[in-house]
Amino acid sequence: MVDITHKITTLRTATAQALVKVGSAATIQAVLDKKVPKGDVLEVARAAGLFAVKNTANAIPDCHPMPIEYTGIHFECFEDYIQIEVCVKTIYKTGVEVEAMHGASIVALTLYDMLKPIDKNVEIATIKLLHKKGGKSDFGTKENPNLNVAVLVCSDSVSAGTKEDTSGKIITEKLEKFGLVISQYDIIPDKISDIRSNIQNLIEHKTDLIVLTGGTGLSHNDVTPEAVIPLLDRRIPGIEEAIRAYGQERTPYAMLSRSVVGFKGDTLIMALPGSVGGTSESIDAVFPSVLHLFKLLNGYDHGK
Repeated sequence: MVDITHKITTLRTATAQALVKVGSAATIQAVLDKKVPKGDVLEVARAAGLFAVKNTANAIPDCHPMPIEYTGIHFECFEDYIQIEVCVKTIYKTGVEVEAMHGASIVALTLYDMLKPIDKNVEIATIKLLHKKGGKSDFGTKENPNLNVAVLVCSDSVSAGTKEDTSGKIITEKLEKFGLVISQYDIIPDKISDIRSNIQNLIEHKTDLIVLTGGTGLSHNDVTPEAVIPLLDRRIPGIEEAIRAYGQERTPYAMLSRSVVGFKGDTLIMALPGSVGGTSESIDAVFPSVLHLFKLLNGYDHGK
């Protein structure tokens, strides 16, 4: 099974369609009049579809078990076919398109089974996904943002050369996957004066996004928040909370981190943990959704 532990939980929806063709209009009429010998065709098929959606992971090996929080099954009867639509919703880390298509398939097969005694020309014509929604692809930017991005590694040991940087490289790799170009990458001591002077220099050079890693813990040497917070015009608590909440689901130590996010002018500053796991998880928690901030700065209107 695909590893989805790094994914964020969002509302996921999918709608699938299936068509069941019949040999004559009399078959459709029998369905509508509930005169098919095996029973109420549409309601039995609906029940079968509900079971199918909830048991998709038991039938298809790579599908993840998940909470199914809504399933809607709708029929439309035409002269020579029945159209089935199955809508599935969940709030989870992976999509429900297979669940919707599995449900539509079983609904169609149930219709076939119930109608074949009265119509030898019944056939399942089409099963397809109509649309799906949810996940990071729907909550990021659709185009590569043209941003000036800098990464600052705040670490006494790395700056002294006694330890190799890994967190800064992880940030760079992950941000590049979102189409961002890192224009500056520096390693500096975890000292308030060094951190502030580097940030102020980057702001003067019109840097859009500054990502710092390291110095957000609770040891006496961790001073990155003390350096960053006085510089900020506006903190963004929601992003800080999202980072910690995401990390807390993976390790109880996430609550000990003091990640800081906010604006200085139009420059977004993010101070993230220095550990490899903490850094990686922090990026996974809020990117690419956080890039939406730059659309807001440029006057994006949600109502348009």
